[in-house]
Amino acid sequence: MAQLQLVKLAVVFLVIVVLLALRRPLWLSLSGGVLATALLFGVSPVAWPGLVARVFTDWNSFSVLVSLYLITYLQRMLEARQQIKLAQQDLNGLFHNRRVNAGVAPLFIGLLPSAAAMILCGDIVKDASDGYLTPREQAFVTSWMRHIPESTLPTYSGVLLMVTLSGVPLPSFMAGMVIPMIVLALLGYFPFLRRLPRDPGTPPSQDRRADALHLFQHLWSLLLILVLILALGLQVVSAVLVSILAVAVVHRFKPRELLPMVATAFEKKLLGNTFLVLVLKEFLAYTGVLEQLPQTLSGLPIPPYLIFTLLFFLGGIISGASGIIALGTPLAFAALPDGGMPLMVLLMCACHAASQISPTHVCLVVASDYYKVTLGELVRQTLPRALLFCVLMVGYYWVLAALF
Repeated sequence: MAQLQLVKLAVVFLVIVVLLALRRPLWLSLSGGVLATALLFGVSPVAWPGLVARVFTDWNSFSVLVSLYLITYLQRMLEARQQIKLAQQDLNGLFHNRRVNAGVAPLFIGLLPSAAAMILCGDIVKDASDGYLTPREQAFVTSWMRHIPESTLPTYSGVLLMVTLSGVPLPSFMAGMVIPMIVLALLGYFPFLRRLPRDPGTPPSQDRRADALHLFQHLWSLLLILVLILALGLQVVSAVLVSILAVAVVHRFKPRELLPMVATAFEKKLLGNTFLVLVLKEFLAYTGVLEQLPQTLSGLPIPPYLIFTLLFFLGGIISGASGIIALGTPLAFAALPDGGMPLMVLLMCACHAASQISPTHVCLVVASDYYKVTLGELVRQTLPRALLFCVLMVGYYWVLAALF
C-alpha cells in the first residue's frame, strides 16, 4: 500500500514536470499537480474548498503571501529612492569585484527569512551578471546563494525545529555546518560566478570606509528587519511593516508617492503562482503520503543513516523542510540515539538540498518568475549540484561520526 502511495506521488510530480516541459505556464502546471493529487489520492471534492481556504486561514501559509507583498512594496520604495542601485555602486567601490557582488549580496540578503528577498537578490545579481550569464544561470546563482544561510541560521524555523526535536545544542550544530556552508558557496561559485570578470567596469574606490558607510545607509532598511527578527523576535510581516514605516519617514515619502505603490506592489503572477504552491502543499499534507515514507524506506538494504537521509531528501522535495523535520527527526534520533550533531548536520543538509529542487518551494517560483525562466529549467540547473552536495555531505558525516 505504501509503495502504491509513492507511485501516485511520483505521478503527481510527473504531471507538473511534463506540463513544464511542454512550456505550459507555471500556474497551469501547478494546477495540474493539485488536480492530479486530488484525483489520484481520492480527495473528496467536498474537501477541496477547505484545503484552498487553509492558505488564508493558516497564518503560516497566509503570512508567506503577505510578506511577499510587503517586501515587494518595500522594494518599490527603495527603487523610488534608488537605494538598491546605490548599494550596487557601494559594493563595486568596496570590493571592486563583480563576483563578490553576485555572490555576497544574495548571502547577505538571504539572512531575511522571506521568499520576497529573492526579488532584492535578483536585482543585484542581474546587474552584476547581465551579458555574462544566461537567465537560467542567473536564476540558479540567485536561488542557490541566497539560501545558504537558511541551512544553518536560527532565523529559520526548520533549524529551530530540528534543534528542539533532536536535542542537539544550537552552537554545536552551527559549528558543524561551517564546512557545508563553504561547500555550498563553492558549488555556487564554480562554474558560474567564476566566469564573471572581476572588474565591474567602474573606477576603484578612493575611500573604502566611506563606501562601507554608504552601503549601510542604503541597506539599513534590510538590516533593521534582521534586527527586529533576531533581537526582538518579531515575525517577518511585523518587521517589514516597521521597516516600511521607517523608510517612509527617513526618505520623506509623501502620500501621493506611496498610494500608487499599493497597486504596483501587487504582482498578480508572482502572488498567484505562490498561492498555487501553497495550495499544492495543503493537498499533499492532507493525503498523509509523507507518513508512508519511513515504512517504505525501512525495507531497503542500506544503513539506517542513509535511510533517514533518503527520507529527509524525498520528504523535503514533497513538503518542504518543516514537514519532514517535524515527522522525521523524532524517528531518526529514536533509531540512532547516539547520532548527535553529525546526524543532525547530515539530515539538515539533505533537507536543504531537497528544498532547492522542490516544486513546493516558494522561493524557486519567485526566482523563475523574476528571470522569466520555467521552474523546470531552474530545477534542471540545480539538480546535479544538489545531488553532489548530498554525496559530499555523506562523506562529511563519516568524518564527523569518527571525530565525535
